[in-house]
Amino acid sequence: MQCLRAEHLVSTETTPRQRQWRPQIYRKCTDKAWLFLFFLFWAGLVFIVGYSVTAGATGRLLFGYDSFGNVCGKKNSPVEGAPLSGQDMTLKKHVFFMNSCNLEVKDVRFSSTILCVSSCPEEQLNTLEEVQLFANTTGSFLCVYSLNSFNYTQNPNADSLCPRLPVPPSKSFPLFNRCIPQTPECYSLFASVLINDVDALHRILSGIMSGRDTILGLCVLAFALSLAVMFTFRFITTLLVHIFIALIVLGLLFVCGVLWWLYYDYTNDLSTELDTERENMKCLLGFAVVSTVITAVLLVLIFVLRKRIKLTVELLRVTNKAISNSPFLLFQPLWTFAILIFFWVPWVAVLLSLGTAGAAQVIEGGQVEYKPLSGIRYMWWYHLIGLIWTSEFILACQQMTIAGAVVTCYFNRNKNDPPDRPILSSLSILFCYHQGTVVKGSFLITVVRMPRAVLMYIYNTLKEKQHGAWSSCVSRCCYCCFRCLDKCLCHFNQNAYTTTAINGTDFCTSAKDALKLLSKNSSHFTSVNCFGDFVIFLGKVLVVCFTVFGGLMAFNYHRVLQVWAIPLLLVAFFAYLVAHSFLSMFETVLDALFLCFAVDLETNDGSSEKPYFMDQEFLSFIKRINKLNNARAQRDKNSLTNEEGTELRPL
Repeated sequence: MQCLRAEHLVSTETTPRQRQWRPQIYRKCTDKAWLFLFFLFWAGLVFIVGYSVTAGATGRLLFGYDSFGNVCGKKNSPVEGAPLSGQDMTLKKHVFFMNSCNLEVKDVRFSSTILCVSSCPEEQLNTLEEVQLFANTTGSFLCVYSLNSFNYTQNPNADSLCPRLPVPPSKSFPLFNRCIPQTPECYSLFASVLINDVDALHRILSGIMSGRDTILGLCVLAFALSLAVMFTFRFITTLLVHIFIALIVLGLLFVCGVLWWLYYDYTNDLSTELDTERENMKCLLGFAVVSTVITAVLLVLIFVLRKRIKLTVELLRVTNKAISNSPFLLFQPLWTFAILIFFWVPWVAVLLSLGTAGAAQVIEGGQVEYKPLSGIRYMWWYHLIGLIWTSEFILACQQMTIAGAVVTCYFNRNKNDPPDRPILSSLSILFCYHQGTVVKGSFLITVVRMPRAVLMYIYNTLKEKQHGAWSSCVSRCCYCCFRCLDKCLCHFNQNAYTTTAINGTDFCTSAKDALKLLSKNSSHFTSVNCFGDFVIFLGKVLVVCFTVFGGLMAFNYHRVLQVWAIPLLLVAFFAYLVAHSFLSMFETVLDALFLCFAVDLETNDGSSEKPYFMDQEFLSFIKRINKLNNARAQRDKNSLTNEEGTELRPL
């Protein structure tokens, strides 16, 4: 008996015990190595910022520069070996091409001499005398800087030092302050070379710069719509849900109709000669097809899930009650959005500086060209990784803060006396203990999203070089797989953050515990939780639909010199990001509530010794869900039994 007892003691000691859930009892610093790695990565970003400041010249890209290395609208430093460089161009803010009607690109350089002028000639100049008169009256000199305006008609080399006659009337367009000829024949030639032959970065930035006021207005519209939808969810009723779904259906159908109408209008427009117009037409076709597919899928889902609207209203009311314990959660997306803007603005400035980092080289005729420095492309990729990782880190901090506040309020025995300042408490716990966990989770998202960016680049490259359809299809399928993995990983990370807020464990341990617990209790709330997330997703779709519709109406008035597909994509991305920043707060609260409920079931049994932490309203809601699930399961079982017992009988 003693031997058996000893063997039993040994077996119980060697058998690993299952870890117990300890809501908010134990805290320690988690994933410290990942936090150190993030600091090292940011040291590299700081180096890139310093390098871009010293080696870059954003002014060349935004304001344009002449053939002698002078940036228009600025006071310049001289370039050794270029006698016409280093001039004060403060009053000369416009870029003028001396041969704008016969513009060509040779070796990534314009064949025409480029000058900085104070104003563009608005009337045609047919002789050198008229060019001289224009210079004397306006102070805008259209010949090379070394030639004095008094010698325009006397210098024997004036034909090569002055613009080719006749000089067409031109107008400054917000396309990097260039003087664009207004006569139809010169305009088409000039625009086809200028727009079709500049690189992709310049073309994208030209569309953004020319439509910057429209983009800013649409961003404000997306911000206002997101606030409206958020407060609609805050005071939700059954009638509001029906109105909300009706607006979504009308918005989806309206955007699809407008896209197909614009595509039809482009195909019947006989003046689509420029690549910008053709690209806009292709993008319209792509937008129309994608929006039609998305509309069809969403309409089918809305029709199938229409009977769960009442249950969803109750779910959102339970979520709103949790938010009412810490109402400042509604303002948490505002702080997150402000921090993201504070990070994105310098990031774009550094990107522009890296794009203009180049060494000045003097060529024939004393002209200057800029050669890109080696290693810049690797810095671009490092900078892109920094954008994704840091943005995901900021969003993960928001998720962790909201989850911590919900956990603090849920695991409070006295519901009539809620804890003081749960958001500040959650923030202090995050920054003192769990920054490494947030860094690790955001890094996993970055690892998944970087291959998506690479695959999209490969797909576009293969499409431009007209490779086989098989390789393009493979890259596209891999991109879709990574996108699905990204969505699953985001939900996986959210549960891991909530578990860390509850138990104080590291990322991997929290993720494993959350997965086990949710798989064990999935029958309680999986279906209703998914439909609640679907309704919140419809709110994001509503914001994007109305913002894109406004963008279509605004950008359609500038078809020719503007690739507005890129600004429209930028506006749609910004609208979805803003809507996600505001409405994901409801998703985070909802997921955190259900995980807390699962932990409550795991650690308590509802007895007087171990009472539940949940309040009676939440408990009655869960009971109704279980009752509906049981009734549905019994109905399916009965229908299956009837099918098996049916016999064929003669008529």
